[in-house]
Amino acid sequence: MVPTGPGGGYDMTARTAAKVMEEAKLARNVEVFNLAGAGGTVGLARLVNEKGNGKLIMQMGLGVVGASYANKSKAKVSETTPLARLIEEPNVVVVPDKSPYHSLQDLLNAWKADPGKMPGGGGSSPGGPDHLATMLLAKAAGIEPKQVNYVTYAGGGELLGALLGKKIAFGVTGAGETTDQIEAGTVRVLAVTGGTRIKGIDAPTLKESGVNVVFTNWRGMLAPPEISESDRKALLKLITDMHGTKQWQDALAKNGWTDAFLTDEKYAAFLKSETERAAAVLHDLGLG
Repeated sequence: MVPTGPGGGYDMTARTAAKVMEEAKLARNVEVFNLAGAGGTVGLARLVNEKGNGKLIMQMGLGVVGASYANKSKAKVSETTPLARLIEEPNVVVVPDKSPYHSLQDLLNAWKADPGKMPGGGGSSPGGPDHLATMLLAKAAGIEPKQVNYVTYAGGGELLGALLGKKIAFGVTGAGETTDQIEAGTVRVLAVTGGTRIKGIDAPTLKESGVNVVFTNWRGMLAPPEISESDRKALLKLITDMHGTKQWQDALAKNGWTDAFLTDEKYAAFLKSETERAAAVLHDLGLG
């Protein structure tokens, strides 16, 4: 289950994982379906309601953690069965190729002059990685986060459509979601949010651009609550075996994803700390 629309980072990750599982003959007939809504919390609620279903995995990440807090969701990540963290990925700040902004400083100057009339978009709802990265960028640049005109799209696919259709001035999204458009020259990357530059993308980090922010997103997998121990171990083995394949390693390289594999109790502890981090950031920004 992908709790966002088609074409976004969760969708790409889930479909890549399913394809690798089948190509490596680790599983057969893996069905991927989308259940978008409320920043991923509609999918989270479905997962929590699927108690004991050992045949269901939900693709998720920081966006679901943040959205469950921002949307005051009754379903909590802490109610689910943690399986594995798969990847980390920086965000990118992108504009259309015909945009007047050729550097991050160009964009920030225009944005600071009139934040309300400068719409920016992301493929995640409030509390999600694109939203958090945008708000942290605004705050570091001296823009009050509450003044930011942030437009939410149901995944990276919709976001890129809005960007190219000039509905927004800039977008903040996962690096892997823009690979094709960057190569085609239809979008320009002004900066990357991680601590280092991304191979194959000619753009500085935020820090290199004079903005003191380092931000990376992550993606992982959850199972429903109360699944049997044998089902939990089988799912963990499936994901661990997939992670060890050449096909998965090739996919990491192709999409610019950083391997961040973490399973079981360590992943559960990480989820707890990320829930606390998202809540603290949103509270600090006055948005939680």
